[in-house]
Amino acid sequence: MGKLDKVNIKMIFGLLTLAILTRLLPHPPNFAPITSIALFSGFHFKDKRFAIFFPLSCMFITDIYLGFHSLIPIIYSCFAINTYIGFKFKKLTLPSVLLASFSFFLISNLGVWFLSYPLNLTGLTTCFVLALPFFVNSLSGDLFYSLVLDLSIKKIKQPKSILIRSN
Repeated sequence: MGKLDKVNIKMIFGLLTLAILTRLLPHPPNFAPITSIALFSGFHFKDKRFAIFFPLSCMFITDIYLGFHSLIPIIYSCFAINTYIGFKFKKLTLPSVLLASFSFFLISNLGVWFLSYPLNLTGLTTCFVLALPFFVNSLSGDLFYSLVLDLSIKKIKQPKSILIRSN
């Protein structure tokens, strides 16, 4: 990441705090900021290795408490892909959030189907139909947290203005 300035330190600490709190506190299933953090990392961190590592470390820290499971390699790969989407788009756009949400839904549910359902068309269909309510929550969370992160970084990077009173 190169030189860590106050903006980057604030950003890293804020994102880590957001990730930990929102994963550990009660929340609707899949309404979490990790996809947005992965996109955001791809947009804002110059060091690509750090950008990929950061959302994965947020996941790992909270998974120590929440528990590990057989889908972790697939889920973590989804977040690495979402960071890559952030590299390619370079800024927050509706298509970048939609692509990240949809890719997570598609890849993670292919993993669920492969590990937990009959490997046939009926199993695939059942898996994806049952996952639709989670996708609605994911997409809602991704849109919400992406907007929050985008507005937050704009506020952090905004120059401090001096109010001048005229007498």
